[in-house]
Amino acid sequence: MRITHGLFIAATIAQAKRVVENWDITYVTTNRGLNQPVKRSIGVNGQFPLPIVKANIGDTLVLNIHNSLDTATSIHTHGITQRGTNYYDGAPFVNECGIAPGSNFTYEIPLMQSGSMQNYDGLRTPFIIYDPNDPYVADKEYLFAVEDWWPNTFEEIFPLLISPDPNANVFANPPGALINGFSGNLTKPMAFEPGKTYRIRLVSMMSLPLWEFAIDDHELKIIEIDGILTKPKTVDVVRLAPAQRVSVLVTAKPSANMNYQYHITMFGNFLPRIRGVFPSVFNGTVSYSDKAPLYVADSIPSGPIDEISMESLNYNPAFVPDHSIYLNATSGFIQDGSDFESFNLVTYEDPLVPAIFSALTTGDMALNPITYGPQTNSYVLKYGEIVEMLLWSATNLPHPLHLHGHNFQLIERGFTNDTTGEFRNIVPLTKFSPLMRDTIFVPQGEYAVVRFKADNPGVWNMHCHIDWHMGQGLNMLFIEAPEQMRQVIKVPQAVIDQCLAQGIPTSGNAAGNNAYNYDAAPNFPHLLLDNPLSA
Repeated sequence: MRITHGLFIAATIAQAKRVVENWDITYVTTNRGLNQPVKRSIGVNGQFPLPIVKANIGDTLVLNIHNSLDTATSIHTHGITQRGTNYYDGAPFVNECGIAPGSNFTYEIPLMQSGSMQNYDGLRTPFIIYDPNDPYVADKEYLFAVEDWWPNTFEEIFPLLISPDPNANVFANPPGALINGFSGNLTKPMAFEPGKTYRIRLVSMMSLPLWEFAIDDHELKIIEIDGILTKPKTVDVVRLAPAQRVSVLVTAKPSANMNYQYHITMFGNFLPRIRGVFPSVFNGTVSYSDKAPLYVADSIPSGPIDEISMESLNYNPAFVPDHSIYLNATSGFIQDGSDFESFNLVTYEDPLVPAIFSALTTGDMALNPITYGPQTNSYVLKYGEIVEMLLWSATNLPHPLHLHGHNFQLIERGFTNDTTGEFRNIVPLTKFSPLMRDTIFVPQGEYAVVRFKADNPGVWNMHCHIDWHMGQGLNMLFIEAPEQMRQVIKVPQAVIDQCLAQGIPTSGNAAGNNAYNYDAAPNFPHLLLDNPLSA
């Protein structure tokens, strides 16, 4: 397994100009101000937190990167659909080769919608893209970007994740929480003025836990999910899984005779209860007046968003699928008892040739999924077809599943053990505009049905956004419209040069062959549902 690095740029919709960022990606030894040991982390320009990036729709983001690490790195702007620029999506051995140590590379990304991205060891930051035509107007806005910070690097934790040893404890050194780059214990107040409206942008840069946001005795009106504007929905709490983004509007009270608290709770019912960690609650003040008393609530609300009842703002009725794909997000074992994650018991392994180059250089063979290697679990899609995915999570683990290059409609939710259909929760198929997003949380024992239109030629990852699960192989590829790819995608020479500098081939199938023979492509044992050591 190759371990690469990336960035979390989380945009929530904000004329055209070039927004230039100069980043030296470096190692930084830090504990981020938390009560835990320091570790070697990945920062920008020798510091944490990383700079927040801001731009407008229509701008071009120019990221000038110097890689001061001793390994390759890349930048993935999570949620940006990269239409026509698939080679800037930042997934190594999928649509680029990464940036070689000691070298420079520039991403030039047109910003046509909002998005975000992340990495376990710290290379993550919010990226706010403003829309000057946004119909939702606020007097002021606040940002809460929340992340878990572990005292172990991913390289250190990975052997414990897959270990057959029943005593291996990945939670022996639990994480702390960071809010806007600093310890969750250092929450800052939000200043409210009576009668005014505030937009609060919530960005989950978590690698594992869920988190919730609430304000005592205030309603939260959801207006945006994963960069897509929604019809307003009023709730008292917002729950986010890793990589999800939500914007809410909050109307201040008509008078300043009371102050209130906001609450950020890090938790997960799939996580062990660790005192002060899972769950942990961080409280801040919503300040109307220095002289006002503090309102004391009886409890903090908790619960998921009812996504099935939500609609996207722009009317787009439910897609009619051309075909459906079953994707069982499940764990499995190899013969020595090591534990891996998978879709349909196929654990992802990088090909020798980045898949974008296989799609562009193999002619008619690009239409055959095996061209991309047995471990990429690739599906080849026709241009314009409607693809339905049945996302299945029958094990004891949940999965926030993210599709690159697209937003999908949420069509249905239910339980994997439902044998009668009694608990199917399906959106209206007419006169209703299903919620669109790019990251769907599928709890343990549940399923979700989503649909998207294959109208963005390129090679796109579909993966779990729990970093541990992604590292254990819960990833796959959609090879979208390879014939159209050859017409619209022209890979810049700078991308190819990075491959050549690292000795990575840029033509042929997954094994580098210009034939169907893929014997040299990375292979991996088919996973077993049951641990052979416990038989």
